[in-house]
Amino acid sequence: MAKKLTGREKRKFRIRNKISGTSGRPRLTVFRSNKHIFAQVVDDVDGKTVAAASTLSPDLKGAVKEADKTESAKKVGALIAKICSERSIHQVVFDRNGYLYHGRVRALAEAAREAGLSF
Repeated sequence: MAKKLTGREKRKFRIRNKISGTSGRPRLTVFRSNKHIFAQVVDDVDGKTVAAASTLSPDLKGAVKEADKTESAKKVGALIAKICSERSIHQVVFDRNGYLYHGRVRALAEAAREAGLSF
């Protein structure tokens, strides 16, 4: 039996048909749950995750507890940009993963831009 897709899943497939990450310009994808937010940089040609950060990362675990979710997303965006700059990645393609560019997703993207990533 066919599964009925949610609105987010439809948007996700529509976005993923248009964008893809390469080794020169990998894809920065975002996943948000009710409590946490995750970001990873993916090279779709090789099928490898180049960098990853989340609110569960050891670098952020203590700093995120007292912050609200939007502030946590900003910290994750800054961390993923720092990890990318260490691995000499300066340009990415942003994949909002079907989420609206609003709230936590926007906060993560803007913090990553401020920390040096360009997309």
